[in-house]
Amino acid sequence: MTIIPAIDIIDGKCVRLTKGDYTQMKVYNENPLEVAQTFEGAGIKRLHLVDLDGAREGRVKNWKVLERIAGHTNLTTDFSGGISTTENLSITFNSGAAYATIGSMAVTDEQILSEWLLAFGPDRFIIAADVRDGKVATRGWTKTSGVTATELFERYKRKGVRQFFCTDISKDGLLTGPAFDLYRKLMNEHPSVDLIASGGIAETEHLRKLREDGCAGAIIGKAIYENKITLKELEQFA
Repeated sequence: MTIIPAIDIIDGKCVRLTKGDYTQMKVYNENPLEVAQTFEGAGIKRLHLVDLDGAREGRVKNWKVLERIAGHTNLTTDFSGGISTTENLSITFNSGAAYATIGSMAVTDEQILSEWLLAFGPDRFIIAADVRDGKVATRGWTKTSGVTATELFERYKRKGVRQFFCTDISKDGLLTGPAFDLYRKLMNEHPSVDLIASGGIAETEHLRKLREDGCAGAIIGKAIYENKITLKELEQFA
C-alpha cells in the first residue's frame, strides 16, 4: 500500500481544513516546499497536492507551489483543485504534476474530461470521489451532486482510469478513523481499480487495516501534522 501525504494549499501556505470547511482552517507551515522535502527525506515517494483556493474558485491558483515542489524534489505528485479547463490542465502538467486529480469535472463535465482522457491518456488522471451522505461533492466540497461514488467509479473505469481517491467528508480532519465500510463496498464492486483511501486516518492501526482490506494507497494529512503518526512509523508501509 502506497503512503501519500497531503499538502493542502491556501494563499501559498500549507493548511488543513476540518470536514472541508474553509472557516475551520489551521496553518501548519508557510513553506510547502519545506514540508515536501521533509516527506522526501523520510523516504516518501508520492505527494497529494491540493489547491484549495483553486477548488473553491474553479480555476488553478497555486500552481507556483506545484512548480517549486516538482523542481526541487523527486516526489511523484498529483495535483488537484480548480482543474476546469484545458488551459488549467496544461498548467498542471507543465508545472510538474505526474497526475491530474479530477473531482468536480468528473461529475459536471464528463464530455470534456473524456476528451482529456483521450488526448493525454487515462494513466495521467486520478478520479476523486469526495462523498457526503452517499453523494459526491463538488466545487471544493461546497456543493453536493446526485452522483454516488459507485456510479463515478463505473463511469471512468470504463474509460480506462485505474486510480481513484475516495474521501468520506464527514470524517475528514477529525482523526476518528477511515470509512472502512465505504471502501470495502467500493472495492467489492470495482475490484479492478486502485482505490486510495482518504479521510479520518489517525494511527498506524488504521493503515494496517486499510492495507489488509486491499486499498492500493492511503492519503494522510492531519495525522502527520498533529504528530499522531510519525514519518518514522510510516516506514513499515514502504
